[in-house]
Amino acid sequence: MKDEQLRTKEQLHKKIIEACKKGDNRARYKLYELYSKAMFNICHRMMNNREEAEDMLQEAFTQAFIKLESFRYESNFGSWLKRIVVNTCINAINKRKVDLTYCEEIYDYDTQEENDNYEPVFTVENITQAMAQLPEGGRMVFSLYLLEGYDHGEIAQILEIKESTSKTQFMRAKRRVVELLKQTHGDAMDKI
Repeated sequence: MKDEQLRTKEQLHKKIIEACKKGDNRARYKLYELYSKAMFNICHRMMNNREEAEDMLQEAFTQAFIKLESFRYESNFGSWLKRIVVNTCINAINKRKVDLTYCEEIYDYDTQEENDNYEPVFTVENITQAMAQLPEGGRMVFSLYLLEGYDHGEIAQILEIKESTSKTQFMRAKRRVVELLKQTHGDAMDKI
């Protein structure tokens, strides 16, 4: 049943995409409605600012509509669009000429081992607030790896850094998020 629903959804999206390629503005709006919320979330996590995220979303959709003829259904449309969104955000950040800041230069960390036996209850809001406090470089790596599903090799290529830098940035950003959650949630986090 799920396979049949997925095929039906893919066929519907294919019809919308094909109509977009022919210049149908109603189809473009429908495609925007289908994907804008998920793509905005990516923009917001990467830009850490609502207004900039809105700008990046519009820029990414503009680029997607311009490049739509190159979409060949070799992957699903959401993945193709996500790549455009991520690249749009990274290009905007690079234009600001912000270098990745090593977290260790800003924060001192304990080298305590994490206790894997305790599973704290986190809310998306708490984690999002902690992520917003990360340095830009750490936040980008953290978001691309953990939330967008890129591996460290892909992140290194996207951000033009070494793979080891990506891994280090992720580890430090993760520690910083835990540290921030401990600060804001005290006793509930002591078991981590």
